[in-house]
Amino acid sequence: MTTQKINTLENGMKTTLPMLVTNVLRGVTQNGAPYLTISFQDNTGSIEGKWWDVKPFDEANVKQGKIGMVKVDAILYKGALQLRVHNIDFSESYNVNDFVLGSQYEPEFLKKEIEGFKNMIENSVYRSIVDKCFDFYGEDFYLYPAATKNHHDFVGGLATHVYGMCLLAVDLCKLYPILDLDLLLAGVLLHDMGKIEEYSAPILSEYTPQGKLLGHISIMQAKVYEVTCELGVRDTEEAMLLRHLILSHHGQYEYGSPVLPLVKEAEILNFIDNIDARMNMFDKIYKDLEEGTFAPRAFPLENRTFYKGKGVK
Repeated sequence: MTTQKINTLENGMKTTLPMLVTNVLRGVTQNGAPYLTISFQDNTGSIEGKWWDVKPFDEANVKQGKIGMVKVDAILYKGALQLRVHNIDFSESYNVNDFVLGSQYEPEFLKKEIEGFKNMIENSVYRSIVDKCFDFYGEDFYLYPAATKNHHDFVGGLATHVYGMCLLAVDLCKLYPILDLDLLLAGVLLHDMGKIEEYSAPILSEYTPQGKLLGHISIMQAKVYEVTCELGVRDTEEAMLLRHLILSHHGQYEYGSPVLPLVKEAEILNFIDNIDARMNMFDKIYKDLEEGTFAPRAFPLENRTFYKGKGVK
């Protein structure tokens, strides 16, 4: 069994390595030849590959979630490493857990830190709502991704995303005492928790019917309403404000928020959500990008191409 991993690939390398297929797009060249754009992953990273002039049998055999031994050439394309695929052998069996991307933080670290942020909440109404929601979702909060693609799309991504946002929230409240730390932390801790029901699983996540029909914003707003009824705090201002933060955290109607942020903590929640998500996307963009080159266009970042200067991490 080869020990080759995605993070050891270099320009010009010809090799064979096992990888998990996470996405497949089918296309046709101007000359009518079929090709596949395949997203691959192992536990060290992810990379895109092209399989030109793919045969019908091979095209039908390449599916999301399958793991195979992939024969490739590693090449630089627009400053980023890409694979030219020659063959994929799916005959061997693999453990999918060996090919899953995870958080840079250990689960126990995230649990300890998240618990510390919960303990910062002094308002009893916010704290009781947060505790009951965490009790309901339990261990899944530390397993699920924060997205199926683009940012924090790995096992433990949800907790990692929330941890980063909590750090930002605490520092901003120190800098701007006008902000209500209790409300902002409660909003950060709960805002994306509905994704546990929006997605099908921690690994190779897809949208559930509930996720497609309702979305995580509506799911979590409904859960918080249910919790406030159970706790007898439904009609408190705290319950209303916390539900508002969840409903408005995408910031704009066109991004999925049914209401716009109308309190300062809701505005800041949207900002720090965006900051943490975009910084994770930048980590991906700059990780393997050569100095002095532009990255391919990043659709979730307004389809821009970002430049990596000399000495930039």
